Amino acid sequence: MPKLITTRTRIADLGKPRIVVIGGGFGGLEVVKSLKGHHVQVVLFDKSNHHTFQPLLYQVATSGLETNSIVAPFRKLFGNQADFYFRLGEVKNIKPEENYIETSIGSIKYDYLVIASGATTNYYGMSEVEKHASSMKNIVDATKLRNKIIRQLEYALLTSDDEVMNSLMDFVIVGGGPTGVELAGALTELKKNVFPKDYKELDMRQMDIHLIEASPRLLNGMSDQAGKKAFDFLTEMGVKVHLGTAVKSYDGYEVVLSNGEKLISRSLIWAAGVKGNPIDGLNAEIITRGNRIQVDQFNRVKGYENIFAIGDVAVMEGDTKFPKGHPQMAPPAQQQGKLVAKNISNIIRKKPLKPFHYFDKGSMATIGRNKAVVDIKGIRFQGIFAWYVWMFVHLMSIVGFRNKVFTFFSWMWNYFSYDRSNRLIIGRNEEKIMLDEVKP
Repeated sequence: MPKLITTRTRIADLGKPRIVVIGGGFGGLEVVKSLKGHHVQVVLFDKSNHHTFQPLLYQVATSGLETNSIVAPFRKLFGNQADFYFRLGEVKNIKPEENYIETSIGSIKYDYLVIASGATTNYYGMSEVEKHASSMKNIVDATKLRNKIIRQLEYALLTSDDEVMNSLMDFVIVGGGPTGVELAGALTELKKNVFPKDYKELDMRQMDIHLIEASPRLLNGMSDQAGKKAFDFLTEMGVKVHLGTAVKSYDGYEVVLSNGEKLISRSLIWAAGVKGNPIDGLNAEIITRGNRIQVDQFNRVKGYENIFAIGDVAVMEGDTKFPKGHPQMAPPAQQQGKLVAKNISNIIRKKPLKPFHYFDKGSMATIGRNKAVVDIKGIRFQGIFAWYVWMFVHLMSIVGFRNKVFTFFSWMWNYFSYDRSNRLIIGRNEEKIMLDEVKP
């Protein structure tokens, strides 16, 4: 009979300050990188063994990139960093009075704790929508969505019922931010360039792509000019954009909108917002709007001297430029991660802390081939040059030289061939529907 596996972290006390980082997203990655060479022990906890470049998840979901192009294993990234330890596990609870955390693999003490646990999808209390919608927060979500998109086209071949066929071929995307806009554009290019060759028996004119946005415009974090141009690009491409409209319910088949309109679709993709993902154990009073942890100007969690929070899970109140907190995007998390690492080093060396000031480098979004919008320091431009800028910035931001190369060649192949070679259904059939519903 096999022995029962007992769990323990197996991390020796080296007599150095131990910094525990929860989460290996953009912020957590910068903390670990920035502590290299310091006289500290760094322990990273994450539920996955890799970092994911989230801005390109939609390209995995729409067959533009392979999964391994946008992920990088932590052990490979930091294999040469002295006194670095990675543990695959979920942090369950923080015990701030005793300076330790409880995880799915055991407990561990810390001298300094950095919470970089990111965000989760926010369904705004609509449990039925949460049950039936597809989200896109990690590589597993993106792979499942790719499976679903392709499988539904396969199922559409099996029915002669027009309503069932349309429910399989139509896609509803909720959220007009960068993710929603980019996903709508990518699906439209599949409809135009790829699916007509793969599914000759289907009339692709019947494939409708809807983009639902509750506010009066797209890309609310960018300029009005960028939002209007994104709207123009998408409508020219055939996307049905619904502004000032919210989703009221979705049962897996029928989407009910706030204006009373109903859409029939088996695919509702939720890109309408996120909420912080804090860890239990902290004072409940410091968890504020958006489920984010209140931090001071040094990213210290309010009420705690040796606990920091960064990125999507943190909200820094008091910044006059960002009164509701910094954007839940990669740049603020990365900048906060670097500064927190420096400030922890300053505490250890008894030096003064430096406050955080966000340097906004601008925003951008791509809508499709030769179409993008860019806002950089008051400079706004759209079209093919913006598209080149978007590609260059994202290519340089991907973690790992190999991933940059793979992504570059995938993009070149897609561009010149008008094809997407990663149209694969992989894994278990989670998206399986009753075949009786689609049989002729």
